[in-house]
Amino acid sequence: MSLSALGHAAEPAVTILALGDSITAGAPAFRSPAEVPPAGAGNPESQYAYWIRQKHPQWRILNRGISGQTTADILVRLEAELNQAQPAMVILMAGVNDVYRGYPQETILKNLQALYENIRRRGLPLMALTILPYREITPEKFERLQAVNAWIAQYAQQNGLGFCDTFSVMRAPDNPPRLARTKDGLHPDPQGYRILGEAVNSALENWEPLDKITAV
Repeated sequence: MSLSALGHAAEPAVTILALGDSITAGAPAFRSPAEVPPAGAGNPESQYAYWIRQKHPQWRILNRGISGQTTADILVRLEAELNQAQPAMVILMAGVNDVYRGYPQETILKNLQALYENIRRRGLPLMALTILPYREITPEKFERLQAVNAWIAQYAQQNGLGFCDTFSVMRAPDNPPRLARTKDGLHPDPQGYRILGEAVNSALENWEPLDKITAV
C-alpha cells in the first residue's frame, strides 16, 4: 500500500499484510492497490487499513483485498502475496463471497483452514476476522455465515491466532442479518470502515504477539 493511499508517515517499522475480498479492498468507494496498481483509487478512508494506520503511522499496512474473491481465489494467490510482501504478520477476512454464492460449508472451512495453516507454516502471526452480513441474505445463508464465524472463533482460540469478531461490530443492532453503516447494503460506508478499522486495531493492540513484532 502506498503512503498516498494511507497517509504520509516516516519509514514504516513493521509490515502487516491485509488479505481478503471487497471488505478488505474498501469497496465500493475504494479499489485496492491489488485491483488498481500501484496505489489504488478512490476515497482512502473507505478501507479499514487506513484507520489502523491513523492509530499507528509506523505500521505499513498492505491492502491486498480483491472484490468478489472467494476463499479458493485467495488461496491461489496466497504464496505470491506472502513472497512479495514479506510481512511480519497477516490479517485475513475471507468467506462471505463463498456464502453469497451458496458454496457448501465444508468447502469454505476446508479453504479457510488451508489459508490459516499455510500462513502459520511460514511462522507468521495471523489475526482472523469474522465475515460480515449483507443485504438480502437468506435465512439459510445467514445460518451458514454464523456457522463459519463460529468455526473461525473456535479455530483462532484453539490454535493461538489473533481474533476480532468483526461480524458483531458491524451487524445492525436491531437486525443482525443486515450490515450497519452502509449505503449499498453490501459494504461499509467510510464511517463504517472507520468503526471496522478501529475494532481491528483494538484487537491488535491487545494481542501479545504484536509486542514482539513491533519491538523495533
